[in-house]
Amino acid sequence: MNEEESLGPLIDRICDAMKGFDKSWELILIDDGSTDRTLSYARSYLGREGLVLRIIEFQRNFGKAAGLQAGFDAARGRLIATLDGDLQNDPYDIPSMVAELDARDLDLLCGWRKARQDALVLRKIPSWCANYLIGSVTGVKIHDNGCGLKLYRSAVIKQVRILGGMHRFIPAWVASVVPSSRIGEVVVTHHARQFGESKYGISRTIRVFLDLLSVLFFMRFKQRPGHFFGTIGLVIGAISSLILLYLFWVKFGLGQDIGTRPLLLIGVMLFLTSIQMITTGILAEMLTRSYDTPKNYVVRKTYQKDA
Repeated sequence: MNEEESLGPLIDRICDAMKGFDKSWELILIDDGSTDRTLSYARSYLGREGLVLRIIEFQRNFGKAAGLQAGFDAARGRLIATLDGDLQNDPYDIPSMVAELDARDLDLLCGWRKARQDALVLRKIPSWCANYLIGSVTGVKIHDNGCGLKLYRSAVIKQVRILGGMHRFIPAWVASVVPSSRIGEVVVTHHARQFGESKYGISRTIRVFLDLLSVLFFMRFKQRPGHFFGTIGLVIGAISSLILLYLFWVKFGLGQDIGTRPLLLIGVMLFLTSIQMITTGILAEMLTRSYDTPKNYVVRKTYQKDA
């Protein structure tokens, strides 16, 4: 989005990096609702000799997750490499990453910006904290979940839908369809931003915590959400049963009045909550079997050579 100054050098670097690559490849550019001259600059490269280029223009700005998903949907290759358009990722790392992924027989190879060229307080420290938390919660130990330079096996990543802000958790999503042992990382080059402004600020750290809860739920209960809601319902129901049994004994065993006791109201409310959680789990199970996830973006036009 709005990377008109970076676009020319980006395409030149990609072409130069892939010059000695011995297999066919294509370049897909996603224009995420740019309001500057990014799209017109990109279209000027459609006739470039030796470059198979496709440009996908979004109807409006949908965000990075939607951009990645559109690229995954459109890609035709055996492998898919992603990188940001701000020149911070280095396309010269792609050929070596392809060799690394094939040599280690991986399904996802993540870039690790070990020598990251970003501000310490606003970018690095929040990123370190987020990566540690993501690894601890999801069990996928990756040093740099946020690196835009990643290499995927196409058949695997096309099984995953990247919605909302979930691009931050791609290794975790991939781990939901393949063993985490098939996910690796490699140190890559990282450059300081040369043009424009970053689209991300420190406020995204808060979103990471909220999105992480969703990731945890989907990783463990995507196929059986009834287990999640049902377990909570059964625990609450057990507590309710103990309270009501105790009050039953007090009423009929000891002959005491329980009509005005707050514990009676609590027991009844917990029982109703238990029933509600269990029925929610049943409804969630039904939805997972009938709901088809829609696309999270709208394409206005797609450009390629002579079309």
